[in-house]
Amino acid sequence: MSSGASATGSQQAQSSSPFAQLKTQLRGGPLIALLIAGAATIAVVVALLIWAGRPDYRVLYSNLSEADGGSIIGELDSRNIPYRFSQGGQALLVPGDQVHTLRLQLAEQGLPRGGNVGFELMENQAFGISQFAEQINYQRGLEGELSRSMESLGPVAGARVHLALAKDSVFVRQREPAKASVVLTLHPGRTLGEGQVDAIVHMVSSSVPDLATEAVTVVDQNGRLLSTPDGGGLGLDGTQLDYIAEIERAYQRRIETILAPILGSRNVKAQVTAQVDFAKREETSERYAPNQAPNAASVRSRQTSLDMNGTGDLASGIPGALSNTPPGTAPSPVDAQGDDAAAEEDNADQVGNDADTGPQGRLSRDDVINYEVDRQVSHVQHRRGQVERLSAAVVVNYRPALDEETGTMQPAPLSDTELDQIERLVRQAMGFSQGRGDQVAVVNSPFARDEPAERQVAWWQQPQTQQLAFALGRYLLVGIAILLLYLLILRPFIRRYTEQPAPASLPPQPGFQARVGDEEDAGESREPADGEPEGAGYEAPRRRKRRATAYEQNLNDLREMAQEDPRMVAMIVRGWMNRHD
Repeated sequence: MSSGASATGSQQAQSSSPFAQLKTQLRGGPLIALLIAGAATIAVVVALLIWAGRPDYRVLYSNLSEADGGSIIGELDSRNIPYRFSQGGQALLVPGDQVHTLRLQLAEQGLPRGGNVGFELMENQAFGISQFAEQINYQRGLEGELSRSMESLGPVAGARVHLALAKDSVFVRQREPAKASVVLTLHPGRTLGEGQVDAIVHMVSSSVPDLATEAVTVVDQNGRLLSTPDGGGLGLDGTQLDYIAEIERAYQRRIETILAPILGSRNVKAQVTAQVDFAKREETSERYAPNQAPNAASVRSRQTSLDMNGTGDLASGIPGALSNTPPGTAPSPVDAQGDDAAAEEDNADQVGNDADTGPQGRLSRDDVINYEVDRQVSHVQHRRGQVERLSAAVVVNYRPALDEETGTMQPAPLSDTELDQIERLVRQAMGFSQGRGDQVAVVNSPFARDEPAERQVAWWQQPQTQQLAFALGRYLLVGIAILLLYLLILRPFIRRYTEQPAPASLPPQPGFQARVGDEEDAGESREPADGEPEGAGYEAPRRRKRRATAYEQNLNDLREMAQEDPRMVAMIVRGWMNRHD
């Protein structure tokens, strides 16, 4: 009864430990263990190969609107192209080798549309649409076209335009001018210069009727005001610093270009500072010259007044020469002219004398002549951005010369004559003006030799090399994983379950291991006897060594079983003890 109870308890203990039961089954059938280990290894290898061979996903588009995202996903599904989402659904990823092809194919179909509706909204007008709806559609189309134009700029990622179109009225006071507001979304790390903002403002102002540049407001995604008023009517823009820098670079290039053939491009450095006047001036002057001689001056007006009063008879009779000629011989025409002139002078003198001396006659004569005044009026408008003064600094390197003491080439300073020639060339190249206050400084000094050379990217730092190394590294990692699986899992299974079990024998006596070792030592040192084939003396120690190895393997297995399930081992030993009762 006790043996039956112990057997029943042993069976229950074995059934209560599924792991021990499975291990017992695996020990009984080593082929099953090998199949399971092989299948697991193959599954791991296949998973690693799939991971290594999966495509590298890259961004196709980011920050897509819902409408554009749905259209693009539908197109990808129709083409059986895998895709993923990243950045919280903001970026659409596709295999890296198909990014450029898909972008061209989607662009052919007008995707993505960017969420802005242009003048294509006017193509599908419903019949009988009201004037108000038509005006709203026109405004939406105009806003969409302006947004597309702004998004074509490099720093701009997105743009929204809000227009308030002008409202006409029969009354001038009730007319409302047009206004516009622009919201720009810039790419990360990109900014807009003042010149670019002014260009956007002028583009919007030129596209909308009755829209002044002062009525356009430009704001970025952070709420910063980018557009500024016109600066009080001075017409200033944001390109003054760029203009000054361009002037300085132009003069610098002139100086270095003229000196490079003489000294070498690496042996001369120049810097130019320009002082530019951006003030706007207008000048009007009026000048009067000194008085001129009467015969050289121009007569503007002349007034003559003659007043004659006397007691003599006045001229009477028929008007003409006959009635006024005294009797006598008629002179010739030529003499008559001379006589008449002389007679007139005599009459004038007589009349004058009578007027001066005689109380009976009076003669008064007034002549007024007005000459033109010499006047010069000039109106001069000075040019903005005029260069007021230039300052140039030129550094020249030492020239290599033969040293008589050492016989080697050593840097030597330039002579005063050569420096004077260089300074004259610099003055001519920059258009030196003494009246403007220009300054030129030429310094001869040795250049530092530790000037860093142009940094070249090593071959292992190039993107193509890194990408190739990453791909090879993945396959190398797969190979290492397969090798470790074979060495740590598969080969121990094969070695453990393919060895022949040792024949059943009596339990070893104390000192068995020592005797086995002594026999092995003795067998290894024993030589074959006469008549035995060569190597026969080593067969017995080898067999004993294999038996000892099998015994140690079984002993290790028993120890593992005792550690894993000591209750089952205790019940088996108890059954052995109760077997002889």
